[in-house]
Amino acid sequence: MQKAVERPPAVSLIPKIHHVPALRPLHWLVLASTDIRRAPGASLFYGAVFALMGQCLHWLFLSAPHQTVTLTTGFMLLGPYLCLGLYDIGRRLELGQSKVFVPSLLAWKRNMPGTGLFAIILALTFAGWMRVSVVLFALFYTEQIPMIDDMFKATFFTEENLAFLIAYFSCGAMFALLVFAISVVSLPMLLAKDGDTLTAIFTSVQVLLRNPLSMLVWGACIVLLFVLGVALFYAGLIVTMPLAGLATWHAYREIVEKPLEP
Repeated sequence: MQKAVERPPAVSLIPKIHHVPALRPLHWLVLASTDIRRAPGASLFYGAVFALMGQCLHWLFLSAPHQTVTLTTGFMLLGPYLCLGLYDIGRRLELGQSKVFVPSLLAWKRNMPGTGLFAIILALTFAGWMRVSVVLFALFYTEQIPMIDDMFKATFFTEENLAFLIAYFSCGAMFALLVFAISVVSLPMLLAKDGDTLTAIFTSVQVLLRNPLSMLVWGACIVLLFVLGVALFYAGLIVTMPLAGLATWHAYREIVEKPLEP
């Protein structure tokens, strides 16, 4: 009688995901503020770049307010990739390195195939949002689109544009949820070379599904930080974006178990 051949247990490509309390994102923000104090120049440099980008968008499209709104909201969709240098700062500080700024500028080279593919996915999502946003403006503003200040008055302080608000923010929320679901830990994971692009995306989705409350709080924190930064004439992004980026690294490290070295 032949013995049954024992098969090795199947190995999951998705790393182990830990459950975290609902308010744990506040702790990640505290850790991020500590990182900023440890590397203020490098961290705030990225924040200043974000603020400058916001100001450039505002002034370049001053006569086309719908483009300003579209690109500013779309900025959040590209945010996970734009924060790649901040993730690298967090990674290097974790390793005890003191020189973090110059290496972080080349963070995109560390896992170019993985981060490059993810950048393409985000770019396609951003392009889709731009198309949807333009269509919504064309549908609801059949005549001349008002200037940026007048547009906010017309949109937020009258009832006639309530349908536009509902449609615009509902569509925007769907795009934002999609990007958040696939990117909550993807780029830190790719930067750490802990998996390929698809594994990183699936891991991010699993993080969202297994920690719905904490991810809801974390998503709200990201939106709040972004809104505060933009509301302060984009200058607030100097601080809020480094906070969000560095906290994302700590979120990844706490939720996703580091794979064992082969």
